Amino acid sequence: MFRNILKSKKLLFLIVPILVFSGLACSSDSDDSDNESFTFGMILVGPRDDRGWSQAHFEGGQYIEEKLGATMITIDKVNPADSPNVTVPQVVDDMIAQGAKLIFATSDDMKDGILEAAANHPDVPMIWSSGDSAWSGGKDYRSDLKNLGNVMGQMEYGKMIAGCAAALQSETGKLSFLGPLINDETRRLVNSAYLGAKHCWTEIAGKDASSLSFEVVWIGFWFQIPGVTLDPTQVVNEFFDSGSDVVISGIDTPEAIVRAEQIAAGGKTVWAVPYDYENACDLGESVCLGVPFFNWGPSYLEIAKSVEDDDFEATWTWAAPNWDNLEDTDDGAIGFKKGAGLTDENAKHLDKFISSLEDKDINLWTGPLNYQDGSVFLKDGEEATDLQIWYTPTLLEGINGASSAD
Repeated sequence: MFRNILKSKKLLFLIVPILVFSGLACSSDSDDSDNESFTFGMILVGPRDDRGWSQAHFEGGQYIEEKLGATMITIDKVNPADSPNVTVPQVVDDMIAQGAKLIFATSDDMKDGILEAAANHPDVPMIWSSGDSAWSGGKDYRSDLKNLGNVMGQMEYGKMIAGCAAALQSETGKLSFLGPLINDETRRLVNSAYLGAKHCWTEIAGKDASSLSFEVVWIGFWFQIPGVTLDPTQVVNEFFDSGSDVVISGIDTPEAIVRAEQIAAGGKTVWAVPYDYENACDLGESVCLGVPFFNWGPSYLEIAKSVEDDDFEATWTWAAPNWDNLEDTDDGAIGFKKGAGLTDENAKHLDKFISSLEDKDINLWTGPLNYQDGSVFLKDGEEATDLQIWYTPTLLEGINGASSAD
């Protein structure tokens, strides 16, 4: 299915120190005797403790600190709503001034900023997580930016497993996906969840495909921005009110699992599949079917070591799971942790599905598959290429919801 490919200064002076002393930036504990430790910067789009996407990256940085004795400089909430006067190039300038020898920009939303920063500091290695600037076969390849690499986990597998878990547990066959904003990444992940759900609904549960409903509603950003995005809690309410009994989350924050737990406490049978962070099920154990999570530590550590050893190369990394143990945080880029809400029988079915993915007994990105408008995506027996998966132009036939923001 996939090939494993290892993805004004005055204003700065006024703004960034304020962020540092206000608690929006931090570094690991160090003293004057530790001045020679390897220093790196971590730029987060959301709070470092969001129980989702940004916390997973932050803990990946802590993994580097632990393994290398390094020092991490962190600035979180770098987004237009929380920090409207702060840009990624400004943050990068300040981190480098503080001694950072490697910079991680951890959001697709940081694309323009990290491209500019990499051009401004061609001798400083940088990583743009989820991007494609270092992919020589990609649409946005930047051959001039020799210092900017990309890392992304093959979360398509995680979302297939999430969709399978949702379909196995569902009593109504009505599944809903809480989407962030719409782009290539989010479309391919919604499609992956649908493919996993459809396969397990028909091939494992033995039910008719026509009785499966799968919808997505996009809130407009990776997390809620009051007055700008939809309220994810309200969207989850509407999902459950309309008859869905499982919500699969695709946003950075844990509203889906929190709200599902609250609704279940009122006597309604509902479940949720959170996202991004390995311990997200802790927020609603009884309703959690499992969580696909990112494990940034191993990939980030390998990159940091390459910089420390002066042999960094800007590569595009689409890193695979550790199929031998999807909960091993010392290996593998993505994982899946089953939740207490999944019945023992369905857990066994899910394990078989995971094994079939590992052994390549099934490839869900195989035709016949159509786009949402009915046009052909993959002919019968045709397998999707990396390019076709990565740059998914629309949702697949069978999914209800918008394929673009237009």
